Amino acid sequence: MNAGEYTHLLVAVDFEPESEVVVARAQRLRHLTGARLTLLHVIEHIPPSMEYLTLGYSGEIALPENRELEAELLAVAVRQMDELGEQLDVAAPDRLVRVGATGHVIDDVAEELGADLVILGRHGRHGLLGLFGSTARTVLRHSTCDVLCVKIDEGST
Repeated sequence: MNAGEYTHLLVAVDFEPESEVVVARAQRLRHLTGARLTLLHVIEHIPPSMEYLTLGYSGEIALPENRELEAELLAVAVRQMDELGEQLDVAAPDRLVRVGATGHVIDDVAEELGADLVILGRHGRHGLLGLFGSTARTVLRHSTCDVLCVKIDEGST
């Protein structure tokens, strides 16, 4: 498949200034191919704290208020996604915020949407093992479509 055959691009965004190069690359590919562009931000699941409050011997456990933190992170991410989507002229249904393990969520969403190219950033570390971060490695290992890893320079802001 050549670049002109891509019809649906999925770009993983993290809203960090140094990752703007990833979004810019996705936008250029969108214009070159005429493909649909979907933006995806993944919030890592916040596991319950180990500070459970045990209520007697009945086995009842009150969970800490991590749901409030997760809900706040979700609300902030949705606001940021809406701003980016407006800026890039991406329709609201193509602005996704999900919770889970980042690499696996990216793969799942790509398969669910039938995306034919996933675009994500990678940090330019030295050495073969440091070439890709854990998210990029997961996506590369499990993806059912092409993957473009855009190098993010450590010094860029």
